[in-house]
Amino acid sequence: MKNISLLLLLIGYVCFSQNKQLLYGFTEIPQSLLSNPGGKVTNTGYFGIPFLSHFHINGGSSGATVYDFFADDGVDFNIKFRRVIDQAKPGDFFTTTQQLEVVSGGFAFGSSYNKNQYLSFGVYQELDFITYFPKDLAILALEGNQSNIGRPFRVNSVSASAEVIAVWHFGYNKKVNEKFTYGARGKIYSSIINATSNKNEGAFTTVLGDNNFYKHIFNLDMALKTSGYATNGEDNRFEPKDVIKRTLLGGNLGLGFDIGFTYNLNKQWTFDASLQDVGFIRHTKEVENHEIKGEVIFEGVDPIFFDSNDGDSADDFFSNIEEEFEDLFDTNENSEAYTTWRPVKFNASLNYAFGEKRLKDCNCLAGESPYMNAIGAQLYVIKRPKSPQLALTAYYYRRLFKSLRIKATYTLDSYTFNNIGLGVSAHLGGANFYVLADNFLQYQNIYDAQSVSLQLGFNYIFNNK
Repeated sequence: MKNISLLLLLIGYVCFSQNKQLLYGFTEIPQSLLSNPGGKVTNTGYFGIPFLSHFHINGGSSGATVYDFFADDGVDFNIKFRRVIDQAKPGDFFTTTQQLEVVSGGFAFGSSYNKNQYLSFGVYQELDFITYFPKDLAILALEGNQSNIGRPFRVNSVSASAEVIAVWHFGYNKKVNEKFTYGARGKIYSSIINATSNKNEGAFTTVLGDNNFYKHIFNLDMALKTSGYATNGEDNRFEPKDVIKRTLLGGNLGLGFDIGFTYNLNKQWTFDASLQDVGFIRHTKEVENHEIKGEVIFEGVDPIFFDSNDGDSADDFFSNIEEEFEDLFDTNENSEAYTTWRPVKFNASLNYAFGEKRLKDCNCLAGESPYMNAIGAQLYVIKRPKSPQLALTAYYYRRLFKSLRIKATYTLDSYTFNNIGLGVSAHLGGANFYVLADNFLQYQNIYDAQSVSLQLGFNYIFNNK
């Protein structure tokens, strides 16, 4: 049991977050509209290469890293694990997010002389996982209860959720005038598989017993809700073929929306903001819930010895002990529907453009966006079960040549204070390729990195400006 607990804790340290500070506001990349549907549009149309137009995965830990456990420094593993637990805070969290765009596209429309409206659409798959560090249970797994008599091990730090969904979306963007642009995006969520266990309460306490050496007191109110795993009873579980069916709106469905805007304070100063994933999923199909609620006092099992001459076996003996222990808990299993809320995200940035590019033949400004450089700051907030997670980013943007754009970022977040990222978007005719990566300073020892990120994709863009 102790080995299983340690393994689960280690798995939790390979984790991810959802901030896309390199993509946000990178208007030459069409997928930036997914972060702000009211962002500036610099093309008259595009289509993403299916399954290649956008792939995103990033990882981080607000606590320890893999290197803290397995560094080749001659220190015993148990000492390292003890050190990690001592330094851990109850609010430490670990998350995983991955996104794969299946299809996407967009096109401008309006009058023949002013196509100031834009429609975008697509389907993408997303994985989202978050768990908080259960410090009390980690101490219990490491030390056991014998050396912690009278100490309550609380379970309120047990908070986790995981889901895989498909998102069908349709967005509208309108440039009202030279100063103001707004947009909105409607979403249909189709849940492929979900598991959530939040708002757990109670504790496990060991005290000196009356009829045995110790008395174990369980006072618990815990629940695990799942959908998409038990398809038709225990003998028919989730299979890979279910992914296609549920991606095509055959899963548990939900609705949501994004909104956003961009406002030009003047020719050089711009402010923009967006709100993403305001929505929910209602889980009514393939639901299997497990609940434990109430107080149980346990003083051990009666060691009734078996007699092999009577046909008893050691397996029978230990099976009886296991059944007696399991009978202590009145586990409620049901298939009641439940609702999960999407993790709402907020973005806002203030940008300053500078470095005019003038045409030599007329000494006039070149293009709709004549500035070659921009600097700015971006705020990112995501709602999580226990408390919001925040990140603050400073960035520098540069247009290089006619077909190359770069963006460099420096981010302060819950994982690290030295996250430096770099993004590149290249255009060859209508073909567009981009790659965005975070935390370059920690790539020299990836196992000690508290966050890593990668985004890349291929598009074909019409009339890219």
